Amino acid sequence: MAISRPMPPCRTRLPMRQRSSVLEEQLLEAQRHDRSSFDCGVPPLNDYLHRLAAQHQKKGISTVRVLVDSDVPQTILGYYSLSAAHVAYAEQPADTRKTLPAYPVPCFRLGRLAVDLRFRGQGLGQVLVGLAVQRCLQARQHVAAFAMLVDAKDTAAQNFYLHYGFTPYADKPMTLYLPLGRTL
Repeated sequence: MAISRPMPPCRTRLPMRQRSSVLEEQLLEAQRHDRSSFDCGVPPLNDYLHRLAAQHQKKGISTVRVLVDSDVPQTILGYYSLSAAHVAYAEQPADTRKTLPAYPVPCFRLGRLAVDLRFRGQGLGQVLVGLAVQRCLQARQHVAAFAMLVDAKDTAAQNFYLHYGFTPYADKPMTLYLPLGRTL
C-alpha cells in the first residue's frame, strides 16, 4: 500500500506593495511562525492564532495553514483553519435537500480566516479562500465532503463570503456553504 507524501507548500506569485513576492501556504508551526505579532483587528481571531491554533492542530481539532512571504517566512500574513463537519439533513436548504441522502451530510468547516492589518487590501483574503477550497478539493479525493461551511462573524464577513459564491442558509443566514463542485 502506497503512503501518500504530505502536500508541498502552495507557492503563488502575487504583487505586493513595493515589491513582487512569492507567497507560500504552510502548515502552522509554533516554533517557526511568529504568532504573537499577528493582528487582524479582531481580538477573537488574534487570540485563536496566538493561544489556541497550535494546540488545536496538535489535538486534531483543526488544521491551521498560514500564508507567508518566502523572504520573511516567520511573518504570518494571514491564516485559515479547516476541520471536519456535518450538516443534518433537516438543516439543508430545500432545493439542496432534494439531491442529498436523508442523513447528516459530511462537509469541511472553514473555522477561521484572517489577514494581518499590515497586509490588507492586497487580495490575500481571496487567496486564502482559494487555498482553503483547494485543500478541501484535494482532501475530498480521500474522504467524502459535500461542501465547505463557514460561520460569518458579522455582515462584513458574510458579504465577503457571498462575493466568493457562498450561499447562506435561509434559517441561519450567517452560516454559509460552498458546494465543492463549484469553482471560485
